Amino acid sequence: MESFTVAPRPPSYLSFTGKQWEEKLQKAKEMASPCMLCPRHCKAMRYQKSEGPALGVCKTSNKAIVSSIGPHFGEEPPLVGAGGSGTIFFSYCNLKCIFCQNYELAHLGEGREVSDEELSGMMLQVQAMGCHNVNLVSPTHVVPNILVAVKLAAEQGLKIPLVYNTGGYDSLDTIRLLDGVVDIYMPDMKYGDLTSSGEFSLAADYPEVNFAVVKEMHRQVGDLVMDRKGVAVRGLLVRHLVLPGGLAGTEKVLEFIAKEISRDTYVNIMAQYRPYYRATGHPVLGRRITTGEYRDALEIASKMGLTRVQAL
Repeated sequence: MESFTVAPRPPSYLSFTGKQWEEKLQKAKEMASPCMLCPRHCKAMRYQKSEGPALGVCKTSNKAIVSSIGPHFGEEPPLVGAGGSGTIFFSYCNLKCIFCQNYELAHLGEGREVSDEELSGMMLQVQAMGCHNVNLVSPTHVVPNILVAVKLAAEQGLKIPLVYNTGGYDSLDTIRLLDGVVDIYMPDMKYGDLTSSGEFSLAADYPEVNFAVVKEMHRQVGDLVMDRKGVAVRGLLVRHLVLPGGLAGTEKVLEFIAKEISRDTYVNIMAQYRPYYRATGHPVLGRRITTGEYRDALEIASKMGLTRVQAL
């Protein structure tokens, strides 16, 4: 088995030339107006100048909305280390999950609008706090703002890895645009079943889209590697939340990871499902998962030969 420990190295984005940055920034803005950043392709004119920016499905215009920033110690151990993961929580989302545990942010938009310059300052702030990375939570719809902010922050001394912490419903073109910018991808793989994804997240194409983008993420960064202190440096880290009644399609998700990505993929199989938001009182999603349901998910992972499974 290959070693998953490497010597410290600078983040990929520090190697970009000015011309490379400008090409990415221009492409990102073009993809956001008309907006094609996510698979919904709502084509909102988010950067139009004449009548003011339009709002897309994500209810976000040409500036990011941030709910909170700071060290987070509840993330996966390779992200947390001793100093915490430097989370920046973006408001709104391109998914419409009825069980969202952060619905105040994702659905109700709790937070404040910030300029790209302010966002770059937030990245430098979590670095100054001693965090090991900048953890961009729900970033899909604000990729243009993130790219501008990373460029500005890098010019002022940002030197820790970026974590792209996504719900996993991203445009393949958006992920390709991030090649060389993101060192650590942390996507959800919520569903292996399109019926569930359509009913519970209003995204019937989620499995098809998600499987393709996770494969591209792995192509860019490979399996998760850590430094000698166990802190993630680069690679792919997947989250899968077990849902009641097997509605997440766990077997299809884990089979895809094992056969199409890598059996050495770091996979967090999560048991913390709770019926939040509109799932409260739902006939199927209105309960927590059972011990047996979670055990079944771990047995599937073992059967598929996955070697790096984080449980609970």
